[in-house]
Amino acid sequence: MKRVVIGLIGTQLDARGAGPERWTRWRPSVSVCQHEDLLVDRFELLWEGRGEGMAQKVADDIRQVSPETEVRLHKISFDKDPWDFEKVYSGLFDFAKGYDFQPDDEEYLVHITTGTHVAQICWFLLAESGALPANLLQTSPPRKSDKRQDRHSAGSYDVVDLDLSKYDALATRFEGEQLEVRDFLKSGIATKNAAFNQTIERIEQVALRSQAPIYLTGPTGAGKSHLAKRIYQLRRERGGLKGKFVEVNCATLRGDTAASTLFGHVKGSFTGAQKDRPGLLREAHGGLLFLDEIGELGADEQAMLLRALEEKTFLPVGADNPVNSDFQLIVGTNRDLREEVIKGNFREDLLARINLWTFALPALAERREDIEPNLDFELQRYREETGRTVAFNREARSNFLEFALSSTARWKGNFRDLNAAITRMATLAPRGRIRADEVDEEIVRLKQAWQGGQAPLGAEVRLDQLLSEADYQALDPFDAHQLAYVVRICRESATASEAGRRLYAESRKKKAKPNDADRLRKYLAKFGLSFREAKA
Repeated sequence: MKRVVIGLIGTQLDARGAGPERWTRWRPSVSVCQHEDLLVDRFELLWEGRGEGMAQKVADDIRQVSPETEVRLHKISFDKDPWDFEKVYSGLFDFAKGYDFQPDDEEYLVHITTGTHVAQICWFLLAESGALPANLLQTSPPRKSDKRQDRHSAGSYDVVDLDLSKYDALATRFEGEQLEVRDFLKSGIATKNAAFNQTIERIEQVALRSQAPIYLTGPTGAGKSHLAKRIYQLRRERGGLKGKFVEVNCATLRGDTAASTLFGHVKGSFTGAQKDRPGLLREAHGGLLFLDEIGELGADEQAMLLRALEEKTFLPVGADNPVNSDFQLIVGTNRDLREEVIKGNFREDLLARINLWTFALPALAERREDIEPNLDFELQRYREETGRTVAFNREARSNFLEFALSSTARWKGNFRDLNAAITRMATLAPRGRIRADEVDEEIVRLKQAWQGGQAPLGAEVRLDQLLSEADYQALDPFDAHQLAYVVRICRESATASEAGRRLYAESRKKKAKPNDADRLRKYLAKFGLSFREAKA
């Protein structure tokens, strides 16, 4: 294949005068053709402004040192400003667009040593994007110890292949850094659930590449708050966040104090406002705001939050002038906000604003394979909080895991239940060893907690109130019992997808792309029910 070099005339280094003294100095464009192991068949030499005479002189010198090299001169316009990024990029892009590349027959190298730093960056962007089907050529002058005062002082050169997949060491490093980030988001817990790990992988990509809101869904205790804190720490370390992490549970905001807590107030704006209050949104300026249970937010606060997201400004209570706050937002909820929009409880435009990146965190019962690694994490967290080191003996650990992984363990409170169970057993453990006695006692305690307030199945789900009289009378006892169980799971779940994952926990593993929500809807449709009707 023919080798073609494309490069700009260097107005400083290539311009070494017209006399014999120019041969005693290193000139990057000429040096390209002085390397015996870098044969150049054609040199596309670009010149800008009034440099035609110098360009012709450099072309003649290249032909002199390398008679086999064809030199073609091209005038290019940067509008007399080689430091204007837009103009330089446009000029080089136009050249690339109009050039007749023949990659099957020719190899292309872009010489990035000459030209301004702006031009070098533009060359890189054009090559990296594929607009130039070329690798980069970097030349360097000879070292002082090797410099000779003759025309053969070619220096050195390097060819940079932008196909990073060929660089095993770099690829391994990048892969390692990605795994490190995912491990960080999981708090070092070696989780095994494939769906959860895939979710964390997507969150890692979004957290480092986007400043748009992140919307976390999932049942209470699934780990939304903990994950939000880890995302903030990741963005602070690698994403340039400077501000604080501010967290608020919107379920705790009630009445007139809700807007004041979030958006602040001015002194005297209402009874009890004895001094100015900045509010949590202003406190989160430059940082990250986590609004947990955002579905509990009132209508007025929703409207004010939407403005704050769209315009980066809001009005504190009683204020005449808006204040600025630029923050990144994570919201969490165990509700289906689409259902809340239909009911008129949540603004559709606010949901559209926060719904760009939505991630559903599964319940603990849906990822039982992750209970064991989380067991070790909870023990480590207990040690950090109390200073006591506690561990299971072999029998106790085996007994607890057998129960925890069984269908008997409902884990209604998700990780809160697991954390509470470990805390209680660790507190009661004599001499820092959790025995089978502590495990047996805890299993009884958990079962009682999960059973508390739970009515018998027949009383909990009144099928006669869900179905028409004719449909109810036509039900077989088996179908009635199964339908009642399905309806109960729907009522315990925030979304149809969550309910479907719980109902089809085993069979879904055999499907490459399970659609649990659709499967559930089809089952309910046989009885004339929708998910919303079953959940109501």
